[in-house]
Amino acid sequence: MKNLLLFISFFLFTNILNAQRTDTTLHYGDNLKAGHTAKIRDINMYYEIYGAGQPLLIIHGNSGSIRDFEYQIPYFSKKYKVIVADSRDHGRTLDTLHMTDSLSYEMMSDDYAALLDYLHIDSSYVLGWSDGGINGLLLSIRHPEKVKKLAITGANLWPDSTSIEPFILNMFNMQYKMMKMQKETVELKVMKRHYNLILSQPHLTTQDLSKIQCPTLVIGGDHDVIKPEHTLLIAKSISKSNLWIAPNSGHGVLVFENRDKFNAEVDAFFNRAYKKISGFELFKH
Repeated sequence: MKNLLLFISFFLFTNILNAQRTDTTLHYGDNLKAGHTAKIRDINMYYEIYGAGQPLLIIHGNSGSIRDFEYQIPYFSKKYKVIVADSRDHGRTLDTLHMTDSLSYEMMSDDYAALLDYLHIDSSYVLGWSDGGINGLLLSIRHPEKVKKLAITGANLWPDSTSIEPFILNMFNMQYKMMKMQKETVELKVMKRHYNLILSQPHLTTQDLSKIQCPTLVIGGDHDVIKPEHTLLIAKSISKSNLWIAPNSGHGVLVFENRDKFNAEVDAFFNRAYKKISGFELFKH
């Protein structure tokens, strides 16, 4: 357990350091040719664009950044105009001088709607991982006109043991308590805000999900930290949904065990007409 906590601390700290790097030899997330800054709302949001075609917005997870999608950007940019951004208080959108006093998924989803407005994009395909999946759900609820189709993986509706494996919650709670006893630094402040998202948010209901009208592909690993039964609940609560529980996969299905299959499934979903299976079709193999 101690080693696992140290690993998570290192993971979060590494992402914070990445935001401050000036090394441009790394590509995604540090590509100055593809990178831009949008002055939206109260932040300077860093984003990169790759490819051409129908717009596809890809949203990263907690303590992540554009760099997380090294397996998605080259795949999808062959067919789509891929827009990837660092969320509020993440990556290059981390403004250590003017950090918000609070951080919420609602704020972040509104940021992404504002980014699409800034880019003069009326609607987009959206792919979200983990916290990015939560942001995708909220974007579809709060700004339904912006989302043409939605694909999410590893998202949850509320932060308790009915949605998340208990050992994960206990681990983050322990680490958060340890942080409170340490001397406050900019890096620690950012880490605490990220942990607070995991431990106290989101607060979505199945009734909220009933407002989503766009076709939605709900994905989770069969060994995800988000319980498969919770992922099923999300899918059942969205009227136009498909569900894929990826076999032999954890929370990182799109970067580890099934990344090629993941990309193909999402691409196929975006390109096929949504059809609800009912009646005698339920018996077809």
